[in-house]
Amino acid sequence: MTRIASWLAILIVSLAAGAAGAQQYPSKPVKIIVGFAPGGGSDFIARVIAQKLTERLGTQVIVENRPGAGSVLGSEVAVKSPPDGYTLLLTPASYTVNANVYKLSFDALNDITPIVQLSRGPYVVAVHPSVPAKTLQELVALAKKEPDKLAYASSGNGSHVHVATEYFLYTAGIKITHVPYKGTGPALNDTIAGTTQLIFGSVASALQYVKSGRLRALAVTTPKRIAAAPDVPTVRESGYPSYEVTNWHGLVGPKGLSKDIVERLNKEANEALKSKDAEKVLAGDGLEPAGGSAAEFAVILKNEVARWGEVVRQAKVKVD
Repeated sequence: MTRIASWLAILIVSLAAGAAGAQQYPSKPVKIIVGFAPGGGSDFIARVIAQKLTERLGTQVIVENRPGAGSVLGSEVAVKSPPDGYTLLLTPASYTVNANVYKLSFDALNDITPIVQLSRGPYVVAVHPSVPAKTLQELVALAKKEPDKLAYASSGNGSHVHVATEYFLYTAGIKITHVPYKGTGPALNDTIAGTTQLIFGSVASALQYVKSGRLRALAVTTPKRIAAAPDVPTVRESGYPSYEVTNWHGLVGPKGLSKDIVERLNKEANEALKSKDAEKVLAGDGLEPAGGSAAEFAVILKNEVARWGEVVRQAKVKVD
């Protein structure tokens, strides 16, 4: 009986220590790794949520930029960190593309712990004003009539913009020459200059040039029109009902992150995303708050990896 009593005492102490640890989290600064340089869309989202989580968690949440290889380098650092809740990863939509175009040193789904989806928004399908197409259907007709005349810009081979564009070309049954750039800025600049004729741009980057007349918007890639450009139809409305692409961001941790920590981070992130100022800040970048459970985000990640795997195979997308 003495030995059994000792075991029970040890068990009770261990459970109490675990509960106390969960209640004390976080007891030091939390780091969110971003796989891109400062100033881009992913960095923007990370800093918005870091500020909100700092307020809600009562400890500093900092952003650490680890750019390289389409965000793969930063992902590797985060995924291989201790699963203690102090190193998290900001995952953009391109994270699920990377699983299909890079030889990763980790499993993009099984080596992470999903926490929450943070944001979502469309791409704007835009052309240079010299292109004689006022609608998406007219663009497709032009591409079929003169297949060698058009070129589209992307932020690089294997980027989310690259596969999103190839997905549409496959859906519409057309071919347009791909011109990859090292980043969104150069791709957008050359489309504005007319060097390339088509781009799938974020609302934040492309819509200002649409409003100034330097680009013409043909469609948005989400199922619904957006408030910032209510007259621009969706790709679905333009005759391609199976097509939908959302530009999103989320938060994950390494595999093995405790349920208590996941639930705490998910709860605080969801509450932060409900705030009017967070909604206003995201809207300024053409995005809307997402939120939801960790389980729901896990399903999104799984579905997106599978979807982009099929597109990568169909379009023969490769990273040089």
